[in-house]
Amino acid sequence: MLTSFMDGILCCITGKSANVVVPIETSEPADGFEFVEVKPGRVLRVRHIIPDRPVVEEPGSGEGGSVSCKRKITVYRNGQLLIENVSEATHPELVRCQNGDSTVEVEYLDSNHLASRQAGDSNAVTPQEQPQQPHRRRRKPKRTVMIDCERKITCCKETHPDVALFFIHGVGGSLDIWGSQLDYFSQLGYEVIAPDLAGHGASSAPQITAAYTFYALAEDIRIVFKRYAKRRNILIGHSYGVSFCTFLAHEYPEQVHKVVMINGGGPTALEPSLCSIFNLPTCALHCLSPCLSWSFLMAGFAHQGTKEKKLLKEKNAFNVSSFVLRSMMSGQYWPEGDEVYHAEITVPTLLVHGMYDKFVPIQEDQRMAEILLLGFLKVIDEGSHMVMMECPETVNTLLHEFFLWQPATTSKPKQDSALPPIANKTSNSKETARPTTAPKITASKPEQDLTRPTTAPKIGQEGTETRK
Repeated sequence: MLTSFMDGILCCITGKSANVVVPIETSEPADGFEFVEVKPGRVLRVRHIIPDRPVVEEPGSGEGGSVSCKRKITVYRNGQLLIENVSEATHPELVRCQNGDSTVEVEYLDSNHLASRQAGDSNAVTPQEQPQQPHRRRRKPKRTVMIDCERKITCCKETHPDVALFFIHGVGGSLDIWGSQLDYFSQLGYEVIAPDLAGHGASSAPQITAAYTFYALAEDIRIVFKRYAKRRNILIGHSYGVSFCTFLAHEYPEQVHKVVMINGGGPTALEPSLCSIFNLPTCALHCLSPCLSWSFLMAGFAHQGTKEKKLLKEKNAFNVSSFVLRSMMSGQYWPEGDEVYHAEITVPTLLVHGMYDKFVPIQEDQRMAEILLLGFLKVIDEGSHMVMMECPETVNTLLHEFFLWQPATTSKPKQDSALPPIANKTSNSKETARPTTAPKITASKPEQDLTRPTTAPKIGQEGTETRK
């Protein structure tokens, strides 16, 4: 603590960062690590593991089910968002969502219900019997988006040579936080790719604030993705890394086959907070670095024992310079990533949430599952924000089953066949399912339905968020 305080004073006097990040020394073997120059002088460390197995294309690996993705998204001038799932036969629902600075109603409708409702209204009461009501002017939409496509979803086995897994970490982490997942899936036979974001892990750390904006980091991830992408790619993101997975899934829907979001937050646009401790000068943040690390341990892990402290230190879960941390938090500006942007995504998405997460409330992941066309939320009882480090076996099982899942036949979104199966190993996780779509789960205790609650979740006043 005294050392950090003295370094902070030196930083204030000299005007230089007290802890400039350089590539860390790792005890990992050099095999599987590559350094990719995304821009001149901007180098990212990437762990790329190619399975040591004969490439075998199993018969029928290209077969799978097709899901009809038909959706009409209408945005009105008062901020109201109307989502109409044209091909869906479920009952309409009203959920609370955030759009800009006001809370709005989002209505999920289907064409069959619209027709029946119009017919019922016309036959129920005659014009003479209907009481006189004031004339209402029809609102004109500000923007309308039509989605009409057929999404083919296939099983992604480890024996398929056209499958690649991408793991993207969040603020303050590194590719080392995915150690259990990288080892597990590479041993199964999957090709895995995990980069260090700029300023994290062993990647270069430019001493320019503009190098850590969302757009700069997203461009880095895009270059890495284009370099290693196969025909069917699965993106796995954690916290802030989920935003980059969303960006790629929206920009490359044909190449991104499935997405996994781990404690990623709600479908709201990113905007840095004006009243945040991370707005303090770099030297002040450096003096507070021991307190920040302690706070991350308390909020990021469900338990704060010796095991968690060891994971925090060895896996570089929160090991980043004060300058990079401040720049990353202030650079989270992405106004395009709002509810409409997420509603346009047709990629099947698994959301994993740790019950004790103090950074991301469960209501945000519930809202994300409601907005996504093919979103399925799983809640792990014993996990927190770093759930993939705390409960690696449960997370690996959930991910593997999602990779192997495919619809049995041509189906509509949010139907019975559109949900991945759950193995017995995941009995300590809860599933949030769509109405009339929840599969029966064998577990030691009853499951709780968390998606589409009967009462709307409470949402804050601001329509933007900052993610770690």
